[in-house]
Amino acid sequence: MQHGALAYQQVAQKTATPRDLEAQLLLRAAARLSACREAEALDKDEAREALQFNRKLWTVFLSAVNRPENPLPTETKSQVRNLAAYVLDRTFKLELKPEAEKLDELISINREIAGGLFGNA
Repeated sequence: MQHGALAYQQVAQKTATPRDLEAQLLLRAAARLSACREAEALDKDEAREALQFNRKLWTVFLSAVNRPENPLPTETKSQVRNLAAYVLDRTFKLELKPEAEKLDELISINREIAGGLFGNA
């Protein structure tokens, strides 16, 4: 059964649009953060790993929006830059001192942006 799921995932990744892939990654980051948040006791190492994944993801978004060939409108690029800077700042602070209740904000941002990318906003 594992093999079938893996094959499906590989095909889905090849046929997904860049927006869908970005949304999927945001939801994966949100799910990892949410699992840490919902645990009976916060595992700080797991939280840091989830936060590191989130930081890397948002660093890629920031890098992509800063590329000269990025076709987004200037205002949208500015908004993404501002949001990425905010998320990266919050993520970095939580990596230093993980607190379960402070993960909610990052979870919410990731889910909202993913919904917008999927066209659910």
